[in-house]
Amino acid sequence: MKTPEIKKIVIVGPESTGKSTLCEQLAQHYNSNWCPEFAREYLLTNGMNYTYSDLLKIAKGQLAMEDEYLQFLTGSSESGAGTQNSELKTQNSKLLFIDTNMYVMKVWCEFVFGKCHPWITGQIAKRKYDLYLLCNTDLPWVKDELREYPDLETRDKLYHIYKNILTNQPVHWADISGSYEERLQKAVKAVDTVLRS
Repeated sequence: MKTPEIKKIVIVGPESTGKSTLCEQLAQHYNSNWCPEFAREYLLTNGMNYTYSDLLKIAKGQLAMEDEYLQFLTGSSESGAGTQNSELKTQNSKLLFIDTNMYVMKVWCEFVFGKCHPWITGQIAKRKYDLYLLCNTDLPWVKDELREYPDLETRDKLYHIYKNILTNQPVHWADISGSYEERLQKAVKAVDTVLRS
C-alpha cells in the first residue's frame, strides 16, 4: 500500500505575529491537523532561563513531535501522535501545518547566543517542506509570560532575518500580513496553489 504524500506547510516569523492562531485557523479551514510549537511546553515546564543546550533539546523535541504527527497521518502509528494529541483528524490527512521548524531554531540560537548547533543546520539540509508562511510584524504585540521582545524594532529585525533566509532557499514562501482574517485569506491562497501543483 502506497504511503500518502503529505504536504507540509510551515509557519514561521517573530514572536507575537499570529503563528499559532494561523496554524489553528488553517487546520480548521482544511479540516486537517497542525503540529504545535514544542518550545512553549518546554519553557512553561522549565522556565525562561534557558541555555544554549536547552535550544538543542527544544529543536529535537520539535522534530520528534512533527514526526509523530506524520507517522499518524501516514498510518504508520496506530496510537496517534502521543497521548496528548488524541483529537488528531484523519478526514484530510494530506496536509500538516507546522508551527515552527529548524529555521526558527537557527534564528533563535544565533540571535540569542551568536551560534547555532550543527545538528540544527544538519536538519535544515535534510528536512523537506512544501511551503513557508512568514508572519509579518503588523499585528499588535500581545504580552505573554514566554515572550521576550515587546519592542517593534527587535521584532522587525527578526522578521527581516526570516525573510532573508526564505528568499535564499528554494521552497515557495508567502508573506502573511494584515488583520487575522486577511492573513487567513492570504495563507489559504498560498496553500491552494501548493495543493494544485
